[in-house]
Amino acid sequence: MIADRPILRRTGAAFAALVLLLFALGVGAAVGETAIPLDVVAKTVANRLWHAGYALEPIDEGIIWNYRLSRAMVAACCGSALALCGVILQSLLRNALADPYILGISAGASTGAVSVAILGIGAGALTLPAGAFLGAIVAFGLVSALALRAGRGTSAIILAGIAGSQLFNALTSFIVTKAASAEQARGIMFWLLGNLSGVRWPDVWLALPVAILGLIVCLWHARALDAFTFGTESAASLGIPVRRVYVVLIAISALLTATMVSIVGSIGFVGLVIPHAARMVVGVRHGLLLPASALIGAIFMIAADVLSRVIIPGQVLPIGVITALFGAPAFALILSQRRSAL
Repeated sequence: MIADRPILRRTGAAFAALVLLLFALGVGAAVGETAIPLDVVAKTVANRLWHAGYALEPIDEGIIWNYRLSRAMVAACCGSALALCGVILQSLLRNALADPYILGISAGASTGAVSVAILGIGAGALTLPAGAFLGAIVAFGLVSALALRAGRGTSAIILAGIAGSQLFNALTSFIVTKAASAEQARGIMFWLLGNLSGVRWPDVWLALPVAILGLIVCLWHARALDAFTFGTESAASLGIPVRRVYVVLIAISALLTATMVSIVGSIGFVGLVIPHAARMVVGVRHGLLLPASALIGAIFMIAADVLSRVIIPGQVLPIGVITALFGAPAFALILSQRRSAL
């Protein structure tokens, strides 16, 4: 009976997390310029999935299903994926300021996606996510090489990431300015700030499997991530295949970042701030930290998306603006606390 208690607690926690996530998705589908009751959201889902036959207003049902629910699901996937990337990078690099945005991975993914979309690189063989993935890998390789040349200190990887981020942002702007039409340039620059306006169900079927795969891979390596917290030598002494784990986790981080960037654009601060918030709640063990970060990241992004739609009546702000407004002060706080380590 006593041995069953941890299992019951974990099951209860997982159930509570699922209920909280479903509630957040419901709120994301209900709140907007036109407020719709939560019970209408639930009935819409029941009608669409199980043909429940509830009598609903066609306009309300269309808004929920065709626009808001898919948008909320992609926001949840994006928040979870970026938060997981933050946990991975902070653990592998042993740096509290590491995340895909600061290390230039998001900027590289943006450059790759824009190169495919505007320049036609790959001659049709490369999809937008594939281009973003290659850009993310190239960006991280460049940042890593620069950091190794500058030194292995904590400041080296951050400074190299900032330099890489600026470089790839400049390349993206150059491509857009040089090769895009005026209409393409407006759309891409708005997308680069983080845009969920054009998200539909096909985007969900791309984002959701990738986010689930990322969470599974990360949880599978939770013990290795615990070991990496104490350094690569300590991890190797515990029997962790350091090089293989490093390659797998960096690859999954690049895949998660690239997929989300190809759908919604570059969004900052989520991967930086959310892991720190999760550590305050569940501690540093990755078996709990990873799912907690994924859940908090999903809820945060849904809330940011709702704010982006209602904060200015009749206008939708880029979601990256909302995450920056909340993330920048949090980043400043973390930076001030870590100043002695930089």
